[in-house]
Amino acid sequence: MRAVRIDEFGGPEVLVQVQAPDPEAGSGEVLVRVEAAGVNRADALLRAGSYHRAGRPPLIPGLEAAGTVAAVGEGVTGLRPGQRVMALGAGLYAELAAVPAGRVAVLPDGIGMLEAAALPVAWLSARYCLRDLAGLAKEETVVVHAAASGVGSAAVQIAADLGARVIAVVSSADKAAWVAGLGAHDIVDTSVDDEEQQVARLTGGRGADVVLDTVGGPAFARGLRQVAYAGRVIALANVALEPSIIDTRDFYPKNATIRGFQLTNLMEHGYDPRDDLRELAERTAAGAYRVPVEAVFPLQRAREAHELLERRGNRGKIVLSVTSPVPSDGRQTARAMQMRAFSRGPAS
Repeated sequence: MRAVRIDEFGGPEVLVQVQAPDPEAGSGEVLVRVEAAGVNRADALLRAGSYHRAGRPPLIPGLEAAGTVAAVGEGVTGLRPGQRVMALGAGLYAELAAVPAGRVAVLPDGIGMLEAAALPVAWLSARYCLRDLAGLAKEETVVVHAAASGVGSAAVQIAADLGARVIAVVSSADKAAWVAGLGAHDIVDTSVDDEEQQVARLTGGRGADVVLDTVGGPAFARGLRQVAYAGRVIALANVALEPSIIDTRDFYPKNATIRGFQLTNLMEHGYDPRDDLRELAERTAAGAYRVPVEAVFPLQRAREAHELLERRGNRGKIVLSVTSPVPSDGRQTARAMQMRAFSRGPAS
């Protein structure tokens, strides 16, 4: 099979397409024929050797994908060859991948493979953080850091769907206008605004009920200062790769709660993602959620996908098309798809 492999840690240039042995479905596993794979910050961290679960090269990156079931291993029920599925696993920058059956969900009609490949990591993370960890309620206020990112754009829509007021933090006027179209109620553009002053102004000095920190580093410290009395700060990443140096006086007098989130660890400690994945896919197929895909690259151009991700040039997700042909300008292809998705109307 074709796969993208890392033989040594480093920059995007270490991502190389190779011919690798076809995997087989072991006991309790599903062999997925991958059609599209999502590109995530965790993939870039793994490639660089900075991910806490990196392991040692040679490695095939890729945590999420959509495709069809090629085979099922011993003991697997409810799945059969030919079914359209999305999967959470490892080694998904490849034509075939063996994935634990408990991390594979059947896709409903009405959702394409590119959208489905962009759902598992970002959307599942945003949903779990806002609903299960933060307990975000109707009419509460939530600040979403990096709101134009894959997880940020998901969080904006999920929070709005829950009836919350969304304050989206972005880094440019272009991203500000784009995020407003996803349902954000207020925008903080850090290229022109003082983030903390604007959040204070927008909340009448009270602060936000929930802060979703998707960045880490200094952004986490700012989130502690942005949260209201008895509010909740949810930390799900440190893509800044900088220490989060904080002053405990910024949060303990508020009786604030800080919760951490890491999806793979959560699943290894018993979380079954399948029901939540199915619900996200069904709502997307029904037009309630829009899954913006900024760029689509063929598998052999994974290096370019990582370069785009690391220069923060994307709004929404980046996807690798594994089996479908992609025109030379992947970004143009994704723009057309995104406009079709947005034509469904606003998220409900």
